[in-house]
Amino acid sequence: MKNIKLALALILATLSLLWWLADPLLIEGNTFFAIRALAVHYSGVLAIGAMSVAMILALRPTAVEPLLGGMDKTYRLHKWLGIAGLSVATVHWLWAKGTKWAVGWGWLERPHRGPRPEQTVELFRFFQEQRGLAETIGEWAFYAFAVVAAIALIKRFPYRRFVQTHRLMAALYLALVVHSVVLLPFTYWSTPLGLVMGVLMAAGSYAALQSLRGRIGRGRRAHGIVERIVQYPDNQVLEVSLRLATPWPGHQAGQFAFVTFDEDEGPHPFTISSAWTDDGRMRFMIKPLGDYTRRLPESLKTGDPVRIEGPYGRFDFGGQEHQIWVAGGIGITPFVARMQARLHEGEDAPVDLFYSTRAPDEGFIKQLRELAAQAQVKLHVLISGRNARLDADGICQAVPNWKSAGIWFCGPAAFGDTLRATLGARGLDSRRFHQELFDMR
Repeated sequence: MKNIKLALALILATLSLLWWLADPLLIEGNTFFAIRALAVHYSGVLAIGAMSVAMILALRPTAVEPLLGGMDKTYRLHKWLGIAGLSVATVHWLWAKGTKWAVGWGWLERPHRGPRPEQTVELFRFFQEQRGLAETIGEWAFYAFAVVAAIALIKRFPYRRFVQTHRLMAALYLALVVHSVVLLPFTYWSTPLGLVMGVLMAAGSYAALQSLRGRIGRGRRAHGIVERIVQYPDNQVLEVSLRLATPWPGHQAGQFAFVTFDEDEGPHPFTISSAWTDDGRMRFMIKPLGDYTRRLPESLKTGDPVRIEGPYGRFDFGGQEHQIWVAGGIGITPFVARMQARLHEGEDAPVDLFYSTRAPDEGFIKQLRELAAQAQVKLHVLISGRNARLDADGICQAVPNWKSAGIWFCGPAAFGDTLRATLGARGLDSRRFHQELFDMR
């Protein structure tokens, strides 16, 4: 989370600094309208800049994963940038439209302004002639953007609608680029701000076109079929085994992939629950957390085609030799894969695995115990309502040397945040706590 906050602050601060260097900040004539012009320009730069970086991150660039700590963190930054862009765009819209409304209502008097200076550069003259059209495009694109963003953020809308409408973001972004290119003050283009904005909007436009063409992640895709399906009815986990028919680069335990079982539904991110042994097979454990995943046990059949994209993520179990793994519910998935990898690679470094579940399935837990024993992992199973609640006290008591261990958490975000804060207050170095942010919307 710290890297995400720093990245967001750095992006906004850099854009602010470049704008400050590009604009003389002169307050001449009518003070209100001079401030209004500065506010419109500044908010416009921040809005389209944040949206451009968010659009670039939508390409799922693996190069930024080491900087942010994984693709899950990259998506969180993408989300925050989208929210920041929309928020600042709302301020931009209010300054632009609110002033016009106030003039129309007679609350303000627009100062007399002579004709705009005639542009000698043909391209700038063309832009000047398109200002009215650009304002209209930007206004309506903003309205549509706000609606689509609401669908993305309000989780009552099913994931399928989120995927379908979110692609419209790319088209709306391109409309906002047109609005920004035409209306950005001409003097900005000869400054470092103009260069940076040009690069960001060009890269963002490329990303938007890739999204509209359905080519995001295309170079990281593999195809196969569903080979085996196992249902664990008590904890409602669906185990799906795949056999790939096209090359797969391999994956590390803890990574995830975007899986498409139904083209109309689109790709869903699932953590890979099997170690890679170069045999073309992989497995996923799927919990019914939405309409689509609840329907999968009835709709999915062996032999069905499947598309995989990835792998992504940096939940890689690197660092300290002694490790403590904490899993809540379906968060057990990456640890199952890691135990398989330990077994395959012959690792024997000490590991304590705490698995907390509200809906225990005896068959599932039996397999988990067998795998943990084979992988030399000390398993602690805690069942809500039967055992003591899993918390920092229980972990510290069970593992006396916990301060020297690396802690890897996968489960409900609130649980992880509480555990991080509690252990941190007791002296755990924050760099030893690793948490996956698997909420993609």
